[in-house]
Amino acid sequence: MREFDDVLADGVVVRQAQRADLLDVLRIERTCFSEPWPYSAFELFVDEPAFLVAARGNDVLGYVVADVMPNHGNDIGHVKDLAVRDDARGEGLGRQLLVQSLAAMAIDGAAVVKLEVRVSNDPALQLYRSVGFEPARRIPGYYGDDEDAYIMVLDLGEWQSN
Repeated sequence: MREFDDVLADGVVVRQAQRADLLDVLRIERTCFSEPWPYSAFELFVDEPAFLVAARGNDVLGYVVADVMPNHGNDIGHVKDLAVRDDARGEGLGRQLLVQSLAAMAIDGAAVVKLEVRVSNDPALQLYRSVGFEPARRIPGYYGDDEDAYIMVLDLGEWQSN
């Protein structure tokens, strides 16, 4: 298990998620998303090096779930889920979680990272663009409520050289 343990302001640490964090992650998920993941989905990724939490002590403030899939020598990273508790937003935790997950995916061999985001989620779109993600295509009716999604991609080689 690889731990980043980057200490941020106010004693916040970004570290690899542990099984003990999953109930807190689920609570955040349910408050942030209209179509939340079930607990079992988080369990599937708990050992992934790019499943990270931002925590102050035992208090989980946010998380990112990401993994790397083999793809004929050009492995693809996938940011699957990212959320920060309402009362912890505006402190840069989402950016820190995203950047640390990108670093973990690069270490695990990803060449490119993709993600899906609602076309109406302006804060997320701004965050992803600011880190270097670019929209690749739009998928009509991607979400259960029929909202479209952007597929966004980031070349990790270019990102690491900046």
